[in-house]
Amino acid sequence: MASKYDHKAIEQKWRKNWAENPVNRPDEKKPKYYCLDMFPYPSASGIHVGHWRGYVISDVISRYKMLQGYEVLHPMGFDAFGLPAENYAITKGVHPSISTAESMTNFRRQLEEISAVYDWDKMVNTTDPNYYKWTQWIFVKMFKMGLAYEKEMPLNWCPKCKCVLANEEAVGGICDRCGSTVTKKMLRQWMLAITKYAERLLNDLDKLDWPEKVKKMQADWIGKSYGAEIDFAVSASDKKIKVFTTRPDTLYGATFMVLAPGHKYVKDLTTEEYKEEMERYTFLASTKSAVDRVASKEKTGVFTGSYAINPLNNEKLPIWVSDYVLEDYGTGAIMCVPAHDERDFEFATKFGLTITQVIKKADGAENEKLTEAFTEDGVMMNSGRFNGMPSSQAKEVIANYLEEENIGNKTINYKLRDWVFSRQRYWGEPIPIIHCEHCGPVPVPEEDLPVVLPNVEKYQPTDTGESPLADIAEFVNTTCPVCGAPAKRETNTMPQWAGSSWYFLRYPDNNNDNELASKEALRTWLPVDMYIGGVEHAVLHLLYARFYTKVLFDVGAVEFEEPFSRLFNQGMILNKGGSKMSKSAGNFVSPDDLVERYGCDSLRMYELFVGPPEQDSEWDDSGIDGVYRYLNRCWKFVDEYKGKIVDTNSDFDFMRNKFIFEITNRLNNFTLNTVVSGFMEYTTKLMDLAKKYDGIDALTLEKLIIMLAPFTPHIAEEMWQITGHDGDIFDQGWPCYDSDKLVMNTVEIALQINGKVRGSLEINTNDAKEDVLSRAKEVLSSKMEGMEIVKEIYVPGKIVNIVVKG
Repeated sequence: MASKYDHKAIEQKWRKNWAENPVNRPDEKKPKYYCLDMFPYPSASGIHVGHWRGYVISDVISRYKMLQGYEVLHPMGFDAFGLPAENYAITKGVHPSISTAESMTNFRRQLEEISAVYDWDKMVNTTDPNYYKWTQWIFVKMFKMGLAYEKEMPLNWCPKCKCVLANEEAVGGICDRCGSTVTKKMLRQWMLAITKYAERLLNDLDKLDWPEKVKKMQADWIGKSYGAEIDFAVSASDKKIKVFTTRPDTLYGATFMVLAPGHKYVKDLTTEEYKEEMERYTFLASTKSAVDRVASKEKTGVFTGSYAINPLNNEKLPIWVSDYVLEDYGTGAIMCVPAHDERDFEFATKFGLTITQVIKKADGAENEKLTEAFTEDGVMMNSGRFNGMPSSQAKEVIANYLEEENIGNKTINYKLRDWVFSRQRYWGEPIPIIHCEHCGPVPVPEEDLPVVLPNVEKYQPTDTGESPLADIAEFVNTTCPVCGAPAKRETNTMPQWAGSSWYFLRYPDNNNDNELASKEALRTWLPVDMYIGGVEHAVLHLLYARFYTKVLFDVGAVEFEEPFSRLFNQGMILNKGGSKMSKSAGNFVSPDDLVERYGCDSLRMYELFVGPPEQDSEWDDSGIDGVYRYLNRCWKFVDEYKGKIVDTNSDFDFMRNKFIFEITNRLNNFTLNTVVSGFMEYTTKLMDLAKKYDGIDALTLEKLIIMLAPFTPHIAEEMWQITGHDGDIFDQGWPCYDSDKLVMNTVEIALQINGKVRGSLEINTNDAKEDVLSRAKEVLSSKMEGMEIVKEIYVPGKIVNIVVKG
């Protein structure tokens, strides 16, 4: 009788064994494979089953690669600076360093229960001065390259978090950390000139084995567009308004202009009659997010009282201000062509402005009244010398004409904006800049890094927009490293993105005091072979990490320009009903109780089985029962048949090789849920076959156990041991299939008498017709006594039909 599957004892035994004898050992002779998780920021509530999913996927791939003969780097660390950790500390009334350390301890305990092959000796912690020394070093390099600069500008301000947010952190006018409505505030900020890398960031997407949807999201965020910049003279003024347009072919149809509420000329161009109304309007616009302004269906605006001149036909264009134009896209001003732009058409219709059609359908009439904007290609009209020209051709021709006449220039525009990099908070990396009245902002000398975050009692954010560090005189007051005069330290800190934009470079050489990481370590392990994480990071984190890598390539710190060769985004685990699991909302399922009840192996396998790994899936605790029962059946089967070894035959050979072929393909294609179902189907068939032969061949039993190992490592190791094997299962190698044995040589055919099935016969597909008929008549002989055989029919591999009479 088979012994009981005791998951607690087995998992405790092998976890202890692996701690003493790691299975993922360094080996210079093996090829290298770097499998990386998007590292977590630790919170007191710990990880939930949604996080587990990604970590299990990456561990399965890591163990699979180990079995394929690779030395695998599979590290883990903590993204521990930033708003989430600081806000939690404020809520609990403790210092962020204390609460963060406690959270990391809890996270590590939970991560260890996954039994992933993490190399904890490689751990990084973004709050460690030995780590953020190099985060600051990168900033200094960017400053010296002209990529880090100061700017005073209206920025997204969260009144609850009391800090500036990047546009990406304030989508929809809502703070992505606390959910508060975002306002605008004029503040001095540090910016990173990511826009200088826009073209490289866009073009290099073609080099990546990433999901197409992610590459498209990045391309759309960068937002490259071709067009022309055109100068519009302001009537009765020496000012000129520069606009960017992707449609120079419609310039004759421009009938008014619109400035963004924050455009530099708004005050100067607004006449006394409209000043009071304009002040109210621009203030209200400053309280809205860019997303809400663009998405608003109702078009609003105020006339400035001034006019611009259309450079092609010299017509006067009224200049308006409207919040659907953004200050930081293009030039913050647009020429409006209501006949051929939907937003402009709505605006012109509402305010009774002129609509002049300059493109018509090829067969359309020129005097036809428009009821909506015509946005298709067509034929030019009302456009002087360009009349009758296809509009698609006119785009290039008119753009060239503008250059020839010094009216405008052909140019490229990007939707991507420079990165707002400073935060007015305590819990972050100090920005390594010193402000000197004589020398201006100067970087902290590299030999003086890190600038250590002072450990203070009062760290809560202020209402003024100043960082709490501004109140620490001993931190602020210093001397200029250039001239030696008294100077002030920068008191803003870096955003959470700073440490997470390069951490993957530190893992291979995490204790290096002399450089970010050695060239040899980077050359050995990077770029990352497989990066696994949530699609919610498809734009921000991945874009920033790519930007950092390109900067470090330019300064010679790394020898590659793209950090992640292959990317896999796992879907979210949702609650029943489809709501998102959230630590902040407290509506998540913890893995702790499930591990206790069912074991780590069961939860690992169920995380994969719950649905296609790239799709969102609803969580149902009851589903884990089926996986737990499956592992119990596997245990009993192996324990029962380990002493019933028989010689192999074509049935076992075919089934085993087919199984290896299918599971390997499914693994390589990341259809991990079908891998689990494949195991279940195969094991059921194997049990029936073993019962038929009252035993199983050793090779088939061994391969089943080895192939379970990446998914359920504890039970696989134990079954490997109880079947009499020495050594670690991960030293055995991933099984290969024999393609010659993927074709079943034996088949069962139906035996008929006068067209009616009267029996069956197992034959070899290569058997001769005469042999098959002879054996068929022998099987049917008792049913044909006293009858005369009239005809013998054999359909190869399918049926034998004996026609008789009498």
